[in-house]
Parts: sequence; C-alpha cells; structure tokens
Amino acid sequence: MKLGVPKEIKAHEYRVGLTPGAVREYVAAGHGVMVETNAGAGIGATDDNYRNAGATILESAREVFASSEMIIKVKEPQPSEWVQLREGQILFTYLHLAPDPEQAKGLLKSGCTAIAYETVTDAHGGLPLLAPMSEVAGRLAIEAAGSALKRYAGGRGLLIGGVPGVPPARIVVIGGGVVGTHAARMAVGLGAEVTIIDRSIPRLRELDELFEGRVRTRFSTIDAVEQEVFAADVVIGAVLVPGASAPKLVSRGMLSSMRKGAVIVDVAIDQGGCFETSHPTTHDDPTYEVDGIIHYCVANMPGAVPLTSSQALNNATLPFGLALAKKGFAAVLENPHLRAGLNVHRGRLTYKAVAESLGLPFSPIEQAAA
Repeated sequence: MKLGVPKEIKAHEYRVGLTPGAVREYVAAGHGVMVETNAGAGIGATDDNYRNAGATILESAREVFASSEMIIKVKEPQPSEWVQLREGQILFTYLHLAPDPEQAKGLLKSGCTAIAYETVTDAHGGLPLLAPMSEVAGRLAIEAAGSALKRYAGGRGLLIGGVPGVPPARIVVIGGGVVGTHAARMAVGLGAEVTIIDRSIPRLRELDELFEGRVRTRFSTIDAVEQEVFAADVVIGAVLVPGASAPKLVSRGMLSSMRKGAVIVDVAIDQGGCFETSHPTTHDDPTYEVDGIIHYCVANMPGAVPLTSSQALNNATLPFGLALAKKGFAAVLENPHLRAGLNVHRGRLTYKAVAESLGLPFSPIEQAAA
C-alpha cells in the first residue's frame, strides 16, 4: 500500500504521523511511504533521515494526499486537508469528531474511510492509541497548572509543592483514568495535596492501592464535586466518554465560589471540555480568565513535547497501521479493535456516540460497507 505522511498544520503542532523508525517498519513490510518535506522538523528528523529509512520525499501536502492510499497523521484534518481526501482513501489519525460538526461534515462529504485513534480498542477494553497521549497530557497538565498559578500569569501565586512550614497547593483531579492517574502522579511527586474524583468504586480502590494513601479518593457526586472544586487551587478535568462529548461537570455558576486565581486545566477539551466555561486555546495563547478563574484549555497539549509524543504514539499505532496497510478496509472488518476505531465510511457516520453527539444519522458498519 502507498502511505502518506503530510506535515501537521495545526497551530504549534510539532508531532509527526510517522517517525523515521516507523517508516522503516512499513518499508520492510513492503509498503511505500511518501512524506511531505520537513514533516519531521518538529522532532528533529530531517528529510534525509526519512530517505534513509526508505521514504520518498514530496514537496507539498497536495502531492502526498493525491498519491497515497492511506494518510497517517496526528491531529484531526484541517479544512484545507479534508477537501483533499477522497472515496476509498483511508485516514488514520485522531479525529475527536463529537464537538466538531464542520470536520465531520467535511469527512462525510469526502467519502473517505476515517479511523480514529481515540476509539480503537484492545482486548482489555482499553483505548491503546489514546493512552500514550493521555499519559503525556496528564503529566503536562500539572506543569501547565504550575505555570498558570504564578502571580504574573494571573494565578494565586502558589508553589505547587509549598515549602517547609507553608502548605502546598490543593489539586483536584476529576476523572481517575489514564489522564487523571498521570496528573495525580506528577502532582504527588511535587508534593501537592491531591484528591481524585471518579464514579467507579473499583477504580477508586485501584487508585488508593496505587498511591498507597498519598492521595484522597472520593466518589463523584454533585456535593463531592462542589466541595472539592470550591476548596481547590487547581482543578484538572480528565473525564472521558469514548467518542462522545465530555460531560459538563463544573458550571459557570460554580466559579464564583472558587478561590480567586485558582486554575482549571481542561484536558478533555478535545472532546468539548468538562467545564462549562471551557473553549479551545493554543500554545500561542494558552490561558484566559473567567470570573477570576484561570482556564488552560490547549487542545493539543502533547504537541508541546513532540519528540516524546511522536515516539510514544508511533509505538502504539504501528501494529494497527501495519494491519491496515496489509489488508486495507478488510482489516477493519476482520479486526474488532479497528472496527471500534471506524468513525466515518463512504459518507456515513459509523460510531454511535459521535452520531448522537452531532445529532446526525448513525449507520452500522455492515450497512455502511454494503
């Protein structure tokens, strides 16, 4: 199969769909790989690095899209990209369609087959292609919170870990999944006082054992969320409903009861955010203030550390990408985990939670593939 890797064009997105090491694996399996010039610049990979791995370098994204049977990216296609997709072409990337009706319409119109990293599953019921970026984003969330807490940034002027004789910051993590766990790990390591809120009692038990009493765990109720958020210096939004829009757990009305200068980091912003007052920001302008509360809502947080992120992502996507390159759409029909990743096929939405979030018709895969 002919694979294409365009340069990412979203603001401050430095990751790349395939590293030179991953290209070698595809070439060794008998596939052709075409990479847009300078696509790997953000991770320090030159065109020569890609040539040495067996790739062909093309001068423009248009050439890459036109000559490839499968496009491998990192972030969702932008308007100038989705108009270049075509029927029969596979797109393998993060999509996050639930809060993005325009992208959904663009993909539907193109007729392409779009497989979303974030909904591909594994034998354990996990989301193996979302997990590595969730790990990165969770860890970065605490770094971002530490910066936003500084007084010159509008924050309360707190050091996350405090110093002897001075209390540390109180950090509340809403959601005990991969993002929440890694955020808590970083916060605990810095000496913060950490509480994790989740709706799963078994997961809270696991977290209690994992952190050996170094974090507080609370079952998620309206009262619990209000109590913890009102007393927090930092609130990390780490809630995920696979494929669907994130639930709004903190309303604007709640902000007035929070500590002035407190920080919200909404890691769920890719799926619409779990705070009512959240809207996507960029690395150029990452924060804004609403009712005295600092909001950090960068939609591509892992893009700030592209070398780590690209390597981690490629490690996870490689076996799935190789399966698609070998068998094409047949791999989706044969592999239940890739089936779970299929969001759009030949003008139809094939992921129910996305269709429901967008208010558009849902088509089972069997119907869409007929």
